[in-house]
Amino acid sequence: MRIDTIFTNARIRTLDPERPTARSIGTLNGRIVGFDDDLHGVQTDRVVDLDDQPVLPGFHDAHHHLSLTGFRLASLNVRPWAVNSLAELYAAVREYADGLAPDAWVRGSGYDQNFLEGHPTADELDRAAGGRPVILEHVSGHMIVANTRAFELAGYPRREGYPDISGGGIPRDADGRPLGLLQESAMSPIYALVRPMELDDVQRHLQLASDEALRYGLTSVTEPGIGEIRMLGNNPLDYHAYQTAVEKRMLRVRTTLMPYITVLHPFTALPDKEVLGLDLGIRTGLGDDMLRVGPVKIVADGSFIGRSAAMHACFHGESDNFGVLLHEPEQLRDYIVGAHRAGWTVATHAIGDRAITHVLDAIEEAQRVAPRPDVRHRIEHFALASDDDIARAARLGVIPVPQGVFLSDFGDGMAAAVSDDRRDDIYRVKSLADAGIVLNGSTDSPVSDANPLVSLRDMVLRRTGSGAVLGERERVSIDEAVRAYTYGSAYAVSQEGSKGMLKTGMLADFIALSDDLYEIAPERIAEQQVTTTVVGGVVEFGDVG
Repeated sequence: MRIDTIFTNARIRTLDPERPTARSIGTLNGRIVGFDDDLHGVQTDRVVDLDDQPVLPGFHDAHHHLSLTGFRLASLNVRPWAVNSLAELYAAVREYADGLAPDAWVRGSGYDQNFLEGHPTADELDRAAGGRPVILEHVSGHMIVANTRAFELAGYPRREGYPDISGGGIPRDADGRPLGLLQESAMSPIYALVRPMELDDVQRHLQLASDEALRYGLTSVTEPGIGEIRMLGNNPLDYHAYQTAVEKRMLRVRTTLMPYITVLHPFTALPDKEVLGLDLGIRTGLGDDMLRVGPVKIVADGSFIGRSAAMHACFHGESDNFGVLLHEPEQLRDYIVGAHRAGWTVATHAIGDRAITHVLDAIEEAQRVAPRPDVRHRIEHFALASDDDIARAARLGVIPVPQGVFLSDFGDGMAAAVSDDRRDDIYRVKSLADAGIVLNGSTDSPVSDANPLVSLRDMVLRRTGSGAVLGERERVSIDEAVRAYTYGSAYAVSQEGSKGMLKTGMLADFIALSDDLYEIAPERIAEQQVTTTVVGGVVEFGDVG
């Protein structure tokens, strides 16, 4: 027998309980053909010495905005620590704008008012941009700030006459003009100026994000939302853009794509069923190991750090702020039930506990009218959840998709946004596992940096940026965290049969690390480096012999 490659001299943790460790792994046609003694006498085209490094299955980010990550890598960076004040932000805009054509767009992303003196304003951006239109995206992706020139291009000279938009927020001055900040649905008229994005630009952004993902040891990601340019998509031809990027090897990380709910439409050919689908009955599961159609995505509410998540109780210190529902409960129910009946898995963004209630109500109704076993509907974020919410999700087979890294990035601000008695209910993890839910790992990149090692550390330690522990009872072990980021994230998209552990017949996706995460202090996890990333038996990152 002749195979493609033997990777040897490694300390391999397979996460397979039947064969937990190995020293060598053999690959053929992108899959694992054996370990150690299985490879004796086998001929191979290549031997790769991994220099006694620890090896794990490749990481899988269960909620990673790949194209938006690439866009932000290509745009002006105004994240915390890149700019530390509004004055520094405006100076960065001025310097960036000076290098552009007089009518070019100034696009920046990642600002967080919690680390500044407040949100940027249109008037100050006018002064910084030299007459150019400006859009700055909030780190959450749920808000933007636009300057006066951008409003004018949208048809609102001097920012006058900009309408209120259902599901959106628009702070205004004494004359009723927007200050520049637009929240949720209110962003749409401005975003319409820069979307749809050119397909070449989409592919360039995918290449940037793919390269970063491989450096971080990500061999798979789930992209939550494509196709709808008013929300999370780049272009109505998004799937084509991704497919072309794979063919050109610009996209080299396995990707599961979630179309946004509004690209689905009713199937009039089935009058007895209220169903929502794509032409030809395309639904969750279509595709191959490199590019696959995943769940359909819905956004039910806003963000925690932007204080627009839909809550049962008001945000702390804001007696009239209960957040925003982007869809009334009846519409949300119709979306979820309609997609469910057409055979889709549904992944709904729900951060606040009120949004979570409405999503669980809709899923329960969907299963009542059209029972489907092991469908694995998801709730993205599941940020503020009670014991009852967790028990109900487990009973319904719903998979919450929380982000551990949000604890260090935004934990202090999130804790300040709720009453003291709810702080331990923020981004729970251990309680999910205790309820029998399979844990998964994600970063919501580019809201947080895509590095899984930071998220793993935060799942174990649960320390905020100030060093406080948020929800000590929700800490998990490093083994639980690693399994979440590998097997669990594959399970969340029903792909655990091909990835998430290292086992004969499964995909040959694995990474080598600078040190063994199981043997070092948890505080050191985020300091480690991925030295080699292998996807389908091919070294996609790293310099190995």
